[in-house]
Amino acid sequence: MLDYLPPSLSQNEASADLRAVFNAASHVEAERLLDLMVKKYAAPAPKLAAWLEKNVPEGLTVFDFPLEHRRRLRTNNGLERLNREIKRRTRVASLFPNEASLLRLATAVLMEVDEEWQTEKRYLSKQTT
Repeated sequence: MLDYLPPSLSQNEASADLRAVFNAASHVEAERLLDLMVKKYAAPAPKLAAWLEKNVPEGLTVFDFPLEHRRRLRTNNGLERLNREIKRRTRVASLFPNEASLLRLATAVLMEVDEEWQTEKRYLSKQTT
């Protein structure tokens, strides 16, 4: 978003506006806030307004999930953690004879994490409160 924001406008204010969209209580409220944001930036930042209209609605699909799941789905923390785990495990081997051996190890790590999510540590539980 900041790539489309002119330097004359406040990054903090624009970021807060977008955060408010994703922190809305419902999908309808998020769409309303997005519409207000698009109108707010239409004159001073038309490229930003066009970017918001085109890209943000796709991110609003997070509202189709239970409230308890939304934070985990909105952030990339899970992906970052998974990447750190792959890096940690591949660093131990350090040298791989070929690309296939690296892929086998990375796949094994991913399968292990998937199994943990399926059995013990549910990343997204099926039960909602």
